[in-house]
Amino acid sequence: MQALLLNVDEGIHVVDCRGFTVLYNPQAGLNDGLEPHEVKGKHLLEVYPSLNEHTSTILKVLETGDPIVNQQQTFTNYKGLRVTTVNSTWPIRDEQGRLVGAVEISKDVTHVRELSEQVVDLRAELLGKRKGQAEARSEARYTLDDLIGAHVSLVAVKEQALLAARGDSPVLVYGETGTGKELLVHAIHYASPRSARPLVMQNCAALPEGLLESILFGTVRGSFTGAEDRPGLFELADGGTLYLDEINSMDLNLQAKLLRVLQDGRLRRVGDVKERRADVRVIASTNEDPLEAVNQRHLRQDLYYRINVVCLELPPLRERRSDIPLLTEHFLRKHRGALGARVSGVDAAVERFFAAYAWPGNVRELEHAVQASLHMARREKLVLRDLPAHLQRAAAGLGEVVESPATAVPAATVNPRELRVSLARAEREALLSALEQCDWNLSRVSRLLGMPRQTLQYRIKVLGLTKPQMGG
Repeated sequence: MQALLLNVDEGIHVVDCRGFTVLYNPQAGLNDGLEPHEVKGKHLLEVYPSLNEHTSTILKVLETGDPIVNQQQTFTNYKGLRVTTVNSTWPIRDEQGRLVGAVEISKDVTHVRELSEQVVDLRAELLGKRKGQAEARSEARYTLDDLIGAHVSLVAVKEQALLAARGDSPVLVYGETGTGKELLVHAIHYASPRSARPLVMQNCAALPEGLLESILFGTVRGSFTGAEDRPGLFELADGGTLYLDEINSMDLNLQAKLLRVLQDGRLRRVGDVKERRADVRVIASTNEDPLEAVNQRHLRQDLYYRINVVCLELPPLRERRSDIPLLTEHFLRKHRGALGARVSGVDAAVERFFAAYAWPGNVRELEHAVQASLHMARREKLVLRDLPAHLQRAAAGLGEVVESPATAVPAATVNPRELRVSLARAEREALLSALEQCDWNLSRVSRLLGMPRQTLQYRIKVLGLTKPQMGG
């Protein structure tokens, strides 16, 4: 028992039937900002004076005898430290069924909660400022044109997405990691009548259930200790689209609460008795086959039928290999300007390898491979030696010969001074071309080049580029 208590990652807190602590492991102390000796033998309310019999999950279980699972709790310990945990609490009974105590397992989510609430508040502020402004359309950064490819399977998905964008029915997007699910969701929202309203996104795997519930539905002051009046993502997305990524990672209990909102468009903030309406189109995605997710109890069957009104399946890259050259050229154009690279394509060996490789990370892996290779490129075409190490090994496994560093570029052919001058000239020309193409709109140039705006402004200053004055 002691070995278990010392080595588990969760906090474990055991009390007797009167509320006095019997066991309290070091991880619980880390969660609560306390030492085990400061808690053992003391009554719960002595250690956590901000709690009471109504707000303490442990005392509730001692009173009712019923378990409480995945409930968020914020409290202040006797040292004044404010802590947020997600707790699961169970009653302990003896052989005769009498209640003799309770055990609570907790995870510290203090920093996650603070960051999540800051993000929600920031979203609310930004959406409030944009309300009524035409520029709110820019919430969706991508269109269907950004889904690069001419393979019949991808063309079919794009056509289906365009048709689906016309209505308000829920959409379920299925595709392996890296196939472009988020990009497709952006495109659907952009093409829909809701494009001038918010597109709000949340990854369901990123937060524990208790915290995710409050982020989605909002909270009211007093719903749990430390709770404030705060709208959830459903309210922030009112009139627009809410994208729930990896919905198969959402806890089944929370899926049931989501189902009720989808059925009648009404929700309750956590701890509230008042119902609120939210006009929201829900688009969800999963990286595993939806029916398999149902069979594995990762996705409730009733929720599956509710969100699967329109189902779009993005094909993996290995099933549309004819698009690899198009994607490769697209990523070369996207990234070479920012790096000052003068690469015009890939050599025959790289082309053969790209066509034969399985691409388990799909389009995202291909983009990262091209981007990483541009950093290493020393010729006008990418060669196998420029690829990341794991792809060089994969190429060798497929029978390609990867040249050694000694044979890659003869040292005598490279003049460092000339190289620096050439790179600076190429960067200046590429950047100036992009600026002129986008009429010196830095946000558009940043997106075009895949370069952070701050970096872009710095390079413009270093290269001494100035916007030409228009004649009167």
